[in-house]
Amino acid sequence: MTTYHVPQRMNFATVAPKVFKAVLALDAAAREGLDPALLELVQIRASQINRCAYCIDYHVSDARKAGESEDRIHQLAAWEESSLFTEKERAALALAEAVTLLPGGVPDAVYEEAAQYFEEKELAQLIALVFTTNAWNRMNVTTRKTPGTQ
Repeated sequence: MTTYHVPQRMNFATVAPKVFKAVLALDAAAREGLDPALLELVQIRASQINRCAYCIDYHVSDARKAGESEDRIHQLAAWEESSLFTEKERAALALAEAVTLLPGGVPDAVYEEAAQYFEEKELAQLIALVFTTNAWNRMNVTTRKTPGTQ
């Protein structure tokens, strides 16, 4: 197998340390009160949509550490067709996709489904987690940060 190296454009943390630290703080705040395995699933799914190899690699590793199964990690890209995810997880993943894609807003049905499984504070944390993941994805995709880069 031939490995293709994508050259990193810049090290964002070095070039814009105040912004990087602010996103780190936002990330830490967004994680509060969320189930560790669920938050990793959400972050992997948003990162898949955004095609962020660095974040996918990072969050798959963290999902494994949180006890997530290989089957569920592998089926995450097709979660809607999989029987391995709970209704609550499915609601979180649907919301993550809607917030990530924003094709014309977040549909009421998607938001209401998530609101059935998450209390308002937890729902706010979930939304914050998704938009923070999107910030990381956009930073890393733009600068071409890939697994193995600093």
